[in-house]
Amino acid sequence: MEEIPNKSHVLVLPFPVQGHINPMVQFSKRLASRGVKVTLITIDSISKSMPMNSNTIKIESIPHDEAPPDSYDNFLEWFHVLVSKNLRQIVEKLYDLEYPVKVLVFDSITTWAIDLAHQLGLKGAAFFTQSCALSVIYYHMDPEKRKVPFDGNSVIELPSLPLLEKKDLPSFVCQSDLYPSLAKLVFSRNINFKNADWLLYNSFDVLEKEVIDWIRTQYRIKTIGPIIPSMYLDKRLKDDKEYGLSLFKPNNETCMKWLDSREIGSVVYVSFGSLANLGEQQMEELASGLMMSNCYFLWVVRATEENKLPNEFISKAKEKGLIVNWCPQLDVLAHQAVGCFFTHCGWNSTLEALSLGVPMVAMPQWSDQPTNAKFICDVWQTGLRVKARENGVITREEVASSLREVMEEEKGVMLKKNAIKWKQLAKEAVDEGGSSDKNIEEFLKLVFALD
Repeated sequence: MEEIPNKSHVLVLPFPVQGHINPMVQFSKRLASRGVKVTLITIDSISKSMPMNSNTIKIESIPHDEAPPDSYDNFLEWFHVLVSKNLRQIVEKLYDLEYPVKVLVFDSITTWAIDLAHQLGLKGAAFFTQSCALSVIYYHMDPEKRKVPFDGNSVIELPSLPLLEKKDLPSFVCQSDLYPSLAKLVFSRNINFKNADWLLYNSFDVLEKEVIDWIRTQYRIKTIGPIIPSMYLDKRLKDDKEYGLSLFKPNNETCMKWLDSREIGSVVYVSFGSLANLGEQQMEELASGLMMSNCYFLWVVRATEENKLPNEFISKAKEKGLIVNWCPQLDVLAHQAVGCFFTHCGWNSTLEALSLGVPMVAMPQWSDQPTNAKFICDVWQTGLRVKARENGVITREEVASSLREVMEEEKGVMLKKNAIKWKQLAKEAVDEGGSSDKNIEEFLKLVFALD
């Protein structure tokens, strides 16, 4: 990896939730490995969980006397006010003639950050923690200036995307009345297309080729992903084995010891991320379906969700399953015993599975997950999607049959073959001379060229 000799200082501002922080921390590591000085700005309650290497990325923590609000709406406003009050002071504190602060890389969800950056004489790069396909959907389906009508039932045809049914659309499009404030927030990201100096996406060119080609006819974007720890892909960043933040304590030793005792490709890994909440009926159907499949399974059930498990399920499942509150997901997906990932299809989890060559069973919940599931199953062909009944519940029979299809049948062989193909393409993208590697290099040359 060529270290660019120019000296510059980049500030990175992620939205303070784990799924947004992790990829932006990884991007920061990629910048730092090229000789850039990087300071990550976050809040006190997050920085305490981030044991970062001071030689690579500095952390500038914003103090706050009160705990962050529980309400999402209130949290958004609270974070906006907190950053607005403190950013100028942080930039002045970090003033250095040798490494001048030139750019703020901000989470695309914090659309107000570009104005703060420009007021301080900085350039702003919007970092999208979602797929490029999502941006195309939000661009065309923005209720403020909707270019494509949607009656809730018809199939949607958008430039560069496959035909999308209602079940494939983000929940903020097809159920915007249920999430009015969040819908407004995600559509407001479109402001970044007009105001940000650069648009950075945690994706890679061949993964969303048609989509990216179309966006590039409208805007200048740079794909810089997949952003996961280097040791799982190109291995160019020494000792980069983890994200550097876990708001949950993983059961590392328990998980890995249990997986070590299983045969190659015999285990289903089940996780719905850090936010998803399944109803009690769905938890019961999922638990029964896992048992019916007769597969070994490692199931992450957060402590707050344990009370939804059926009575005596944990004791009955001991022969076939391991239930933990959290686990080292990358290590689990990379383990030879894992043959399938039963997932909610969050973008980070989707990229991790693709990067590690693991077929998926898709059970999307909300937000961008239905669209990610559409691409997993129909475009990349690395997974199957479970079918819900009219009441929205996926039955135990559907869970069991989907798992058997991936783990035991001919369809599963094809999905695994495709997953391995995407694993290689992901590695090529971030490796030296790959599309994402070149894009990061080009971005930095533009940064260094700033007066």
